[in-house]
Amino acid sequence: MTGTETQDEGRLIAGRYRLERRIGGGAMGLVWLAKDELLDRTVALKELVLPATLTAEEAEQARKRAAREARIAARLQHRYAITVFDVADDGGMPVLVMEYLPSQSLAEVLNARGPMPPAEVARIGAQAAEALAAAHEAGIVHRDVKPGNILLAEDGTAKITDFGISRAVDDGTLTGSGALAGTPAFLSPEAARGEKPTAASDVFSLGATLYAIVEGRFPYGDTDNQMALLYAAAAGRVAPPQQAGPLTELLGRMMSVAPADRPSMAEAAAELRKIASPAPAGERRRGVVLWLTAAAVVLVAAVVTTVLLVRNGGDGGTAAPPAPSSSAPAPTSSAQQPTSSTAQSSPATSPSTTTPPPPSPPASAPAGGAPTLDPVQFMREYYGRMPGGTDVGWSQLSPTMQGSMSRAYYVNYWTSMSSFRVVSGPELVGPNTVQSTLDFVQNGRHYHETHRVTLVNSGGRLLVEHDALV
Repeated sequence: MTGTETQDEGRLIAGRYRLERRIGGGAMGLVWLAKDELLDRTVALKELVLPATLTAEEAEQARKRAAREARIAARLQHRYAITVFDVADDGGMPVLVMEYLPSQSLAEVLNARGPMPPAEVARIGAQAAEALAAAHEAGIVHRDVKPGNILLAEDGTAKITDFGISRAVDDGTLTGSGALAGTPAFLSPEAARGEKPTAASDVFSLGATLYAIVEGRFPYGDTDNQMALLYAAAAGRVAPPQQAGPLTELLGRMMSVAPADRPSMAEAAAELRKIASPAPAGERRRGVVLWLTAAAVVLVAAVVTTVLLVRNGGDGGTAAPPAPSSSAPAPTSSAQQPTSSTAQSSPATSPSTTTPPPPSPPASAPAGGAPTLDPVQFMREYYGRMPGGTDVGWSQLSPTMQGSMSRAYYVNYWTSMSSFRVVSGPELVGPNTVQSTLDFVQNGRHYHETHRVTLVNSGGRLLVEHDALV
């Protein structure tokens, strides 16, 4: 902290906001923790800082733009957006008074944790998209969606901040000196070409942001050459994602070069919600339960009817007295035999003479009982029990693999498939590395993917260590 910033601690702004300590900031401004002494609440204050290269006229225009953008941002009230309470004046410069959220930006989280699991990314993206959709509905375009402008609270809630504020300070991709005003890593192609950003531009930038936190790299490539990034952005040259899993197809549409080919922000939010918590899987499970319950009721009714017919001699009269007890059940005619496949496979014999079939070996082990150490056979068995065998499948993931996702995400990923088959492979392509081409329908969408799976031997059993799209 500089001496000037130390002197600013305790300073009163607009007669009511007392600066306590600096909590963030960058090229466009400083963020302070402050106390609103009028309402007795903690707030965050953002002091805007103008580039020193601006002329007096340019600086005045920037101040007016900043005040205008702040007032526009204050119109948005949404649970997944940082609320702007007030626009105060500090010596002619607008100061944003905002909701204070103990949090880290996604940029900070990405630096600390590395890439995040697709389900978590989809949840964060859905919340940010809902706030942006509400902004678009109100006629507000963010224009600077990036990991640094999405905050992640301690409880995992995502909130987007800085609606148009940093762009208001420098209203262009390049400053008059030719220096870049911020990174173009998340710019839409049209914005990189100097066209006016629109709601579709926000959709692209959110897609690029989600790409970065699920892949751990920029969509236009990892380079410090800002001009090279800008040219790649203008051309829309995006490297295909490798770790996005169920997000892959949606990210591709959100980052379409043509704005008309992108979904609306509301559509993106709905699809991200489905990926984060696939509803169809739960609905199918409920449907199966209801179907089995109904089938059981019908079966019981059929059995009861058959018993009554036997006791009544088939004539529908009053039930006859019970037959004398016997160690064996009374024989029935062939016309009275139940017709269900279960009944046909279980003939009416005395329980003492029925030998139950031996239990089947676990799906994770070959007939001999020992787990296979053949990588190809392991993956053949692994895929063979999917999409329903998630209990065994989860147990066959290494601690590293399990640590990269939640069990709920793993289960949802597989159970949201309505069909699944291996169309080629598995085949060994390296030491303990197996490649397979999979064809499946997930949440109503068709996928054809080649997966390269790396296995590790842990205590005499193979486990999935890494699964990458090829």
